[in-house]
Amino acid sequence: MTNPNNPHPFESLTPDLIMDAIEEHGFECNGRVFALNSYENRVYQIGIEGQQKSVIAKFYRPNRWSLEQIQEEHDFCFELSEHEIPVITPIKNSEDKSLFEHHGFTFCLFPQVGGHTPELDYQDNLQIMGRMLARLHLIGEKKLFKHRPTLDIISFGQESIDFISNEFIPFEHKSGYDDVCKQLIDLMQPKLEGAKNIRVHGDLHIGNILMRDDIPFLVDFDDSRLAPAIQDIFMLLSGEENEQKVQLEKVKSAYQEFRDFPHNEIKMIEPLRTLRMLHHCAWLARRFDDPAFAVAFPWFDENSYWLQHINDLKNQVDAMHHI
Repeated sequence: MTNPNNPHPFESLTPDLIMDAIEEHGFECNGRVFALNSYENRVYQIGIEGQQKSVIAKFYRPNRWSLEQIQEEHDFCFELSEHEIPVITPIKNSEDKSLFEHHGFTFCLFPQVGGHTPELDYQDNLQIMGRMLARLHLIGEKKLFKHRPTLDIISFGQESIDFISNEFIPFEHKSGYDDVCKQLIDLMQPKLEGAKNIRVHGDLHIGNILMRDDIPFLVDFDDSRLAPAIQDIFMLLSGEENEQKVQLEKVKSAYQEFRDFPHNEIKMIEPLRTLRMLHHCAWLARRFDDPAFAVAFPWFDENSYWLQHINDLKNQVDAMHHI
């Protein structure tokens, strides 16, 4: 829970402050401020006077990214858009700036774009995504980020494990968690060696894909970082192992139309999936003082969660033994 003597920084993000920030950039708000589903940051749909479409305002979580890191996120999106990759890019002002500050908050604005969450197993959606990702990765490998981090076994794996083990997990589950995590680190290390890290989306779940006129638009590059190309690819896969193999073949055949498929990275899928699981758990724990998290994830930190989480990690040990 939030300490009243040390309130969460987002508590000061009131509708008036939000509208003041928007109106500084030439928009006349009509008083409608609608919070969208976002937990790491805060995202709002703002009604604009005399316009049918709203503006989307994204306020970044304080002290998470530096201004240089956020600017690299924006610049990557603009670069992709210039090469006709369908990405929802931030709005630039008359000074060609897309990143703004207001009362201690860093924020940006986006146009409201309609669309729907895709069904990746429907018709040719996996092939469409495969072609688009190949084109995205061709741009992503042209240069490296200078400020944004790398997805690696230390930051996503060991640091997440240490935080959970030392700061958060109930005592009765600590030994089981520590044991399975040690096995995972030992198994992941050799399988991730020699990875070619490029600029990727980094968090390409279906909630960050917006289908419009059969074109998948990518949104929310907040977790964009350096990682193997397969990081974006494996997140398109779902279901049982045999289903995922069929899906991967569809993606692969389409991907190869534009870029050589990274066959050597297939062995990294389960380690990357494992790192995502470890990091997600630590992310929830690190953010649990944020009131929005307790409401959105009420099941977190219950005994049943830890039993399931440890069992899922054990399944990942089995999965990596079979690679």
